Amino acid sequence: QVHLVESGGGWVQPGGSLRLSCAASRSISTYDMGWFRQAPGKQREFLASIDYHGSTDYADSVKGRFAISRDNAKNTVWLQMNSLKPEDTAGYYCTIFLLGSVGQGTQVTVSS
Repeated sequence: QVHLVESGGGWVQPGGSLRLSCAASRSISTYDMGWFRQAPGKQREFLASIDYHGSTDYADSVKGRFAISRDNAKNTVWLQMNSLKPEDTAGYYCTIFLLGSVGQGTQVTVSS
């Protein structure tokens, strides 16, 4: 079992940026990792993935605004979020696709 802990969320004005972190309890070097979000009353939404080679994929809704990255030596994955919009408000979660591991999430609120 790999435990994931997300951090870095908070309140930001529209157009602002946040960088989310996902720290794993042990090595993630062989796992494909991803981020998703969920807002109250809405379905879970895939945002971005990064495979163990470093190849990335993004949902159309965040392409060009969000960037996923990883440092296997630090057992950490990041999600850089730029040009944030009010509709980006949600709980953000990282996951290990193969294991189904999900952290407790970090809340992002975008409002003026």
